[in-house]
Amino acid sequence: MKKTILIIISFIFINCKPPLPEPRNPIIFNPISNESLAKGIIYEVNIRQYSNEGTFNAFSKDLSKIKELGVNIIWLMPTYPISKTKSKGTLGSYYAVSDYKGVNPEFGTLEDLKRLVYKAHQMGIYVIFDWVPGHTGWDHIWIKEHPEFYLKNEAGEIIDPIDPRTGESFGWTDVADLNYDNSSMREAMKKAMLYWIKEVDIDGYRVDQAYAVPMDFYENTFAAIKKLKPVFLLGETDANHPGGMEHLKNFNASYDFPGYHLTKDIVHGHKSVNDYANHRENFILKHDPAHLLLNFVSSHDENAWAGSVDELYGEAAHAMMALNYMAPGLPFLYSGVEYDLNKRLLFFEKDSFPRVAGETYQLLKQLGELKTTHPALHAGKEAGKYSPIETSLRDKVLAFERSKAGDTIVYIANMSKDHIGFTSPYNGMFKRYQDNKPKRLSYSYEYRMRPWEFWVLTK
Repeated sequence: MKKTILIIISFIFINCKPPLPEPRNPIIFNPISNESLAKGIIYEVNIRQYSNEGTFNAFSKDLSKIKELGVNIIWLMPTYPISKTKSKGTLGSYYAVSDYKGVNPEFGTLEDLKRLVYKAHQMGIYVIFDWVPGHTGWDHIWIKEHPEFYLKNEAGEIIDPIDPRTGESFGWTDVADLNYDNSSMREAMKKAMLYWIKEVDIDGYRVDQAYAVPMDFYENTFAAIKKLKPVFLLGETDANHPGGMEHLKNFNASYDFPGYHLTKDIVHGHKSVNDYANHRENFILKHDPAHLLLNFVSSHDENAWAGSVDELYGEAAHAMMALNYMAPGLPFLYSGVEYDLNKRLLFFEKDSFPRVAGETYQLLKQLGELKTTHPALHAGKEAGKYSPIETSLRDKVLAFERSKAGDTIVYIANMSKDHIGFTSPYNGMFKRYQDNKPKRLSYSYEYRMRPWEFWVLTK
């Protein structure tokens, strides 16, 4: 009899999973703050394509590598169940949500997701979810139970999103457009956003097509969220979208879309360094200093529809990546860029990429260390000062100094496909970031630089 009891107890012990850790532990992990954002680096992860498995658990195993890059904010692309009705491709779009409070079984379970977030928190990394407030998939329960939540045509049929510039469909036929004139829909949306803060202890949201939703919805919903905990709110928008600067007040950060397109234009010879100076004066400096702008060379949209980093930037890629860390703002990485992702990842199908650390990984690791350890590179209201450096080739050489609290970093880059020679009145003794070898800057030198060569110099 004793032997039988022991066998039963052993079977129960072996087959029981350990309980999930408590999601909140303020001793281990403090809420997001201006200080953590000042040296922030964002990493957007495409769970489906990140690994062969395409799961939360597979990505979780690589958190230490993400941390090694200096990342302190992970943005998870939508992790919700995907609608199958009118879906595109085999697996459908992450942005065709069928349940705002569900988990895509393709990626794992709610428990797996909680473990991922908790592990990230233990490592000092914040996690934000991708929120899709403008539309749902056609399988969403609201379609059947609350058709009044959606916009309709003259025939009373629910419609997919319409481009206000043309009056025609965007072509996003796999989603149904929501009606923000309906107060009950707004309340349901707000409750769903509050759910993930309470249930999984996430640290905020990246809001898809933030410009397409009324500002008063954000004001009401974000106020409710902030009563639960301090959060980071990133809007997929910029000052040139409807609502302009006023719209941005609802978010901690938004995209520097004009800056991103400008860097591509410089690489392809359509613009020059003079245009970068104009962009800084006429766009960047128009923002509230506390509002953070994302600096990037790729994202899920750009990779899938515009091209890989290699396609868009070629030999200039590293110079632009370094610029994104040295300039004021938040550097933002899309998963795979660190591993020299050289293809467009499939959007509606399963895909992956080899995760082999090479030259780009080492560069981003070094840039991440500089960003997180040098006050001169701080972003936000207390950002390190940005001071342009004069050169004899204003249209081809981008040079500036960042400084704060006695810390100084200099960035100088040849933003052209030509071999150049130039002079500068700037003087100082520095070290090269990559090997700490001394580098002297002097008005008496004529500097020579290869195409797209760049220097990052520290005191």
